[in-house]
Amino acid sequence: MSETARKVFLTGIGPGSRQGMTQQAREAIATADCLIGAERMLSCAEEFLSERGGEKKKDIPRLCEYRTGEICSYIESHPEYRRLVILLSGDTGFYSGAKKLGMALKERFPELSVEMIPGISSIVYLSAKLGTSWEDGALVSLHGQDADFISTVNRNKKTFLLLGGSRSGKHMLDRLKEFGMDQIILHCGTRLSYPDERILSGSLDALSEEALGGLSTVLIENPCPDRRVSSHIRDEEMIRGNVPMTKEEVRSVSMAKLELTEDSVLWDVGAGTGSVSVEAALSGKHIRVYAVEKKEEAVDLIRQNRIKFRTDGIRIIPGEAPESLRDLETPTHLFIGGSSGNMKEILRTALEKNPDVRIVINAISLETVGEVMEAVKSGMLRDEEIVQLSVSRSRTLGRYHMMTGQNPVYIISAGGPREKGTI
Repeated sequence: MSETARKVFLTGIGPGSRQGMTQQAREAIATADCLIGAERMLSCAEEFLSERGGEKKKDIPRLCEYRTGEICSYIESHPEYRRLVILLSGDTGFYSGAKKLGMALKERFPELSVEMIPGISSIVYLSAKLGTSWEDGALVSLHGQDADFISTVNRNKKTFLLLGGSRSGKHMLDRLKEFGMDQIILHCGTRLSYPDERILSGSLDALSEEALGGLSTVLIENPCPDRRVSSHIRDEEMIRGNVPMTKEEVRSVSMAKLELTEDSVLWDVGAGTGSVSVEAALSGKHIRVYAVEKKEEAVDLIRQNRIKFRTDGIRIIPGEAPESLRDLETPTHLFIGGSSGNMKEILRTALEKNPDVRIVINAISLETVGEVMEAVKSGMLRDEEIVQLSVSRSRTLGRYHMMTGQNPVYIISAGGPREKGTI
């Protein structure tokens, strides 16, 4: 690369104060032809440059901007700047806009050299202040997004949360209280690295929304995490009421046939008590489940089980399918535990959104089996597989153990991602 070639430095400046910047970041700023970043980042750079006194570089152009499109347009309209420094908070490789911005720059300016300069993340800073490690903790960002985090907190001794925005602190506290996580201890760091830095520790009830204003980083310690390896739930663990439930043996086979992946979006239609929804949500922290149920009693049971098993990946959708499905996000997987005679309409709605949706249907009555076979004949169920499962459970009569048969269940599976080259 020639000396005159243009170069962009995506520069992590740490938590935000000039003291938190690395020497590499300081050198990039000091030699920049142009500085780009949000107001807080530019203020940090200007404080550093002011400290340099006689060495201060005069009249460095500054663009107060963080949006990718506007940054690209500015770079394009100013070819005279050869060393452009884009300032980013924290570390460029940790929940940073650096990845997306870097890809956009390389696509729009193939001749441009892009280099990332790492910084100190707020997670690392808070851990050092608390005298603890961070490599054994789970990491979740609530900055600008409504992420599911309860299940993560429930399964880990340590969870770090990045908060951002005026309501993210309240959102976090409300969700923790909703799911009854009274045993946790929170360590909340606000304005980290600044002179008015504040770190508060306490129980869920001891901390208020005011303690989590603005950009905050939180360490949640859970002394009793759920160590469950399998997502399987025994029938007696579920809150059941008088609502029919997919029995655990049938549920095990059905879950296997669903073939869920880490980023699955599952529609659980006729969710009943929510047993399939719960097991699906427990299968992966990024799985989103839409539990669709028309009966009011069942909807309430799903809510109770969602809280009991701390599966915030479940979204409860009261109403009858297919009408209640139309505005849901596109499914990768569909489980039908009850169709109320609307089997074809439910299948059609899912297939219109995703022709390659993976489908699993449980059928007990012959009428439902008949609906399924009609769907097979019409081509709605591709590569179908039908399994009949008959389960017997023992019961004690005096000193004898007798087997009692359960209703046989048909488990129909079909569809899913096609192999490359198939139509």
